[in-house]
Amino acid sequence: MSLEQDIKQEKFESEFHKVAVNVLFTSSWLYNTNAVRLKPHGITPEQYNVLRILRGSHPKPIMLAEVTCRMIDKSSNATRLVEKLRQKGLVKRETCANNRRQVDISITAKGLDVLSRIDKESESWVATLKNISKSEAQELNRILDKLRG
Repeated sequence: MSLEQDIKQEKFESEFHKVAVNVLFTSSWLYNTNAVRLKPHGITPEQYNVLRILRGSHPKPIMLAEVTCRMIDKSSNATRLVEKLRQKGLVKRETCANNRRQVDISITAKGLDVLSRIDKESESWVATLKNISKSEAQELNRILDKLRG
């Protein structure tokens, strides 16, 4: 289905305006499909992003500022996300012995287990993207990287 059909709009100011609307619309679609797949695991896409960042640094803990700068959505409240994950037992926060103002964050075994279960289901989510070929995906990645400058 075309963007015009999806949002019931026939004309755009320009192809560049259409591209902006299309990227935003597609981003929302991807976010929502991701949220649906993560809901049974009791986490949001933003919490999933934090867990993946922490898994990437595992077993080494990282500071909250480092988590924040690696996040997809820079406007997310990383402090709140980490606290919610801590309450679920998926991450731990520890005050650094050398610097009491520094808080180190790391993923727990339970957090790694949740990610492992999600990983096993990821192929079906990625399959929703296979309406395009691998070479089209590479080209789209190139164009999106170029768009961000």
